[in-house]
Amino acid sequence: MDTLDALRACIVSKQMQKLLTMLSQIVIVLGNLELFRKNGLVADVTDKILRKRSPDITIRKLKVKLFLAPNDCRSLGKSVGLAMATQKLDAVEFEIVTPKNSYHCKDADLLNFARQFNTFFADCPDAFSGLTRLELQNLRFGESDISNILSTCKRLESLFFFECDAGIRSVLHVEHAALVELGITYGKFKTVQLDYLPKLQRMTYSWFLDENPLVLCFVPQLSKLSLSNTRLSDKTIMLSQLLANVQTVRELYLNFQSEKIWVRPECHRVLAPLLAELHTVNLDYLPEECDIDWTMFLLEAAPFLQELCIIVWDHKCGNESQKSYSEKTDVKWEPSSPNFKHKNLRKLTIYGFESDGNFMRYIRHVMKAAVNIKEVSLHDSKACKLCAERFPHMQVRPSTYPRSSEEKDSLRNKITEASVMMASPAVIHFRA
Repeated sequence: MDTLDALRACIVSKQMQKLLTMLSQIVIVLGNLELFRKNGLVADVTDKILRKRSPDITIRKLKVKLFLAPNDCRSLGKSVGLAMATQKLDAVEFEIVTPKNSYHCKDADLLNFARQFNTFFADCPDAFSGLTRLELQNLRFGESDISNILSTCKRLESLFFFECDAGIRSVLHVEHAALVELGITYGKFKTVQLDYLPKLQRMTYSWFLDENPLVLCFVPQLSKLSLSNTRLSDKTIMLSQLLANVQTVRELYLNFQSEKIWVRPECHRVLAPLLAELHTVNLDYLPEECDIDWTMFLLEAAPFLQELCIIVWDHKCGNESQKSYSEKTDVKWEPSSPNFKHKNLRKLTIYGFESDGNFMRYIRHVMKAAVNIKEVSLHDSKACKLCAERFPHMQVRPSTYPRSSEEKDSLRNKITEASVMMASPAVIHFRA
């Protein structure tokens, strides 16, 4: 008997019914394969639990994952809407998944799924008006559909779109008084413009098109920004333009998906006012063929940066081919001053470290500049079983990561021997 069958047994058991009325958290989330078989059961079990509850006990959290099936969704929506009208619910979360995954969805599927969701949305306004978190996938909305969702879901704090848009090259304007977290993964938006989000703290955006992907207008509390792109053209993003209206970002995550670098190094005098609050930077999946010296521009422009993490890895299992989409070249960058010093960087982490000139030179530069650095963690290249299975004949760069204690000690000394002003070799740790 699995968990859902056990829960249904509890519902019909008189001895267990009292326990169900006292639950403060109700989370019904199944894996997609099991959910495909038991979608109707999820809606039925949720309805029965909510109907048997005491209205005097607050539901701290109700989370349900459901396939986009009209009858099941309508049943769930009506049950949750009734509960909102008669009970106390602090947080209500819907995760709606489609019968087809994104790899198999055609344009007609995206449009059809959007129509089904819009019917569900229109039939159950009471449920959506009290929703605090919504996760959607594989939907191609009409021009005003997303605005309708935002205006109806007034309590919404977290919204996540995966492979959703309002048409190819559409522009999305976002306004919401309560939204704290927004995530948009792929889809075909030309631009996402955050017009008015006074409480937004976390933004994640992965995009395909090489237009002006993100415009940050009024986001006065934005503290965590995560951006991901496979750069296919020569267009680059300037952080000074992207963050022109934002000076509150504390965590910055940039994912280059093992392709060309899409952010342009800039003068520290231009960026410093915008990165005054920045304390953590993650640069993920930098291509193995290119040097990483250019990342120093962020260190120069963020005087209060405390942690810098870099992942160098050609990770290809999400692609149709192990070959790159475009030719990659080194990013041109010149240091502002040979005597540059950074007083706040405490930790440098590198995944994919090799004992070649690129990495050795870079670590030496960072340690020379970061006068108060406490830890340099150097990791071997990451490994992915899916990559090996999907591309069994792919060429893997021979590793020069140090294995023996003698090799590690030798590298520590080589890195730090260039300057008496540099931190002790003891701060360098090999974390293979």
